[in-house]
Amino acid sequence: MSNATLQQRLVSVRLFYDFLVEEGLRQDNPVGRGRYTPGAHSGGRQRGLVRKLEKLPWIPSDEQWRAVLSVAAAEPVRTRLMLALAYDAALRREELCLLRTDDLDPGRRLVRVRAETTKSRRERVVPYSATTGVLLSQYLMHRAMVSRARGGLFLSESRRNCGQPLSLWTWSKVVRRIAEAAGVERFSTHTTRHLCLTDLARMGWEVHAIAIFAGHRHTDTTMRYIHLSGRDLAEKFARGMEHIHARRVALLSAGAEGTGGPQ
Repeated sequence: MSNATLQQRLVSVRLFYDFLVEEGLRQDNPVGRGRYTPGAHSGGRQRGLVRKLEKLPWIPSDEQWRAVLSVAAAEPVRTRLMLALAYDAALRREELCLLRTDDLDPGRRLVRVRAETTKSRRERVVPYSATTGVLLSQYLMHRAMVSRARGGLFLSESRRNCGQPLSLWTWSKVVRRIAEAAGVERFSTHTTRHLCLTDLARMGWEVHAIAIFAGHRHTDTTMRYIHLSGRDLAEKFARGMEHIHARRVALLSAGAEGTGGPQ
């Protein structure tokens, strides 16, 4: 099992022992939480049973992203709009699927992400691009043929649930189908969020600004989402090494002149 799955299983065991302690059937919980405990041994750090591993979020390469977009271009306007909004506004799956018609301000190209749909329970207002605005206009005309009722923005068009808000699981299946068709199996409903935040970092946005845009409570969380591609790091490394190399060659040249040339 993956480290994340092990952590989830341990939560159930930990909560069970919490219940036993609360009922007076045990005096302590043997499943550590891995949190800071003042006065504890080893520098005050209580370790969990399984060490938690932190992995960088995955983002597609330029070629993989183009492959996904190529497949998505043949999708219905609803799917294309959802992908565009998910990227433009760095929306989580729940935030995207639970958008309502009155959450959008087409005149100023803004979308309101309601607090009850967010992970941090903090409302935020974020912009979207003019291209996404065109898709939105097209979709709203199409949506009116499905239902004119106000409420959920993205509606199901299946026979069984026609006119009902699109479920989270249905959207996950749509994205999964696109990922498989594009040959990019790691692409998921959260990938667009990772990619957007990384692109903002590439454009020079400050961490605090990205944290507000993403709806993070702490910048530490933002830093886990932001990482530059290997190509970006390689370019920075090359530029830095070029400067260092030139300086070292200059020092070597000065040393050679001072000693009358090579011996």
